Amino acid sequence: MTTSAMILGNDRRMFVIEYLQKCNGKADLRDLVEYIAKKEGNTDRRHRKSVYVSLVQTHIPKMEREGIIEFKHGTIKLIQVPENVDVYMEIVNKNDVRWATVYSMLALGSAAMSYYVQSWEGFVISTVFLSMSVIQRLKEKRIIKRTG
Repeated sequence: MTTSAMILGNDRRMFVIEYLQKCNGKADLRDLVEYIAKKEGNTDRRHRKSVYVSLVQTHIPKMEREGIIEFKHGTIKLIQVPENVDVYMEIVNKNDVRWATVYSMLALGSAAMSYYVQSWEGFVISTVFLSMSVIQRLKEKRIIKRTG
């Protein structure tokens, strides 16, 4: 299993990377536990303890072995983000619309409007943007297939 697939294979590891990136690469374990509990929609004491235990016993050691993070004295430091993880995090947030879809819809709307007002330059430009969004979507699928 590649390092990217190891990260992508678990929401909590994804949340660790996400949170560390938001905190300029360094965070306190307690704050990370709170963040993950909020992301999972349950901040009661029992759930936070479950998050803490899984991080300390499973996720942090696994990520340390892969050279992604360093954990010392309750502080987690991001060392490197594996290839494609940033791309995947940007495109695959649950219940979100992918950017490629937004761009496709905008390009289609723009192409339709350009055709309606007979602006062939606008139609060509819209078609170029539509093509770019389709290419982005194909890249996303390839990354997800390769790492998933």
